[in-house]
Amino acid sequence: MNDKILVKRLRVPTYIGVPDEERAEQQELRLSLELTPIQGFEGLDDDIERAVNYYEVAQRVKCVALERPRKLIETLGEEITAMILSEFAVQEVVLEIEKYILPDTDWVGLRMMRKK
Repeated sequence: MNDKILVKRLRVPTYIGVPDEERAEQQELRLSLELTPIQGFEGLDDDIERAVNYYEVAQRVKCVALERPRKLIETLGEEITAMILSEFAVQEVVLEIEKYILPDTDWVGLRMMRKK
């Protein structure tokens, strides 16, 4: 199936970083998601109950990010992808996280893909 839901550069507040002083201050990450729904877009009949609600996905991502401080964006990524796969009718998640911390770069980050 080639149907995808895209969420690009969602602003996500969190407490993250290896040094204690970095985790002490709230940071904003940018997350991009590519979701492959279990059911394709054909046959949705304009019914939100049949679709993956990307607003709800975005809100849950923000909740997970604020649940607790973390040292690694890799840990946050694993928790977010696991939540999406368990709570939403999605068979595959591609997640990209951008973090604005390293001097002389636009951002550092990761890209990961997880499937049911």
